[in-house]
Amino acid sequence: MTRLEPRAHELTVGQLAERSGVAVSALHFYESKGLIASRRTAGNQRRFARDTLRRVSFIKVSQRVGIPLSEIKEALATLPEGRTPTVDDWARLSEQWRGHLNARIAQLQKLRDDLTECIGCGCLSLSKCALANPYDRLGEEGPGPRRLLVREAGDPAGGPCA
Repeated sequence: MTRLEPRAHELTVGQLAERSGVAVSALHFYESKGLIASRRTAGNQRRFARDTLRRVSFIKVSQRVGIPLSEIKEALATLPEGRTPTVDDWARLSEQWRGHLNARIAQLQKLRDDLTECIGCGCLSLSKCALANPYDRLGEEGPGPRRLLVREAGDPAGGPCA
């Protein structure tokens, strides 16, 4: 891995990709979505401020825990002057995501626990399965795999967790 000069204030897209472990194409995508920004040199090459490395790390960690890019962008937009997140920022933002993450965890646990039940007979259909859904009783609750869907807290319509 190429070592960055301590005095280097900007990184090329290749250096940012190498240091962050994110593909150049992903960095271009992040930039097109407004998650990171670069300036262009006279030769039209991208240059990223050095602190973009921390911003990319924030994006990667957020994605790894299941936060969609749209929510990551919203979170980054709450930072003053579009600056890079600090430890305190991460604590605040991750607290805001806690409910969403807990709902996803509950959904995954339910899926894990009920998965063998729903495909045990081989029909692969909860809506028609005489064992898992006799007389289509679950159809009255709405479409989809009703037993595998977890409702979000505070959802007045009782809609499924997305």
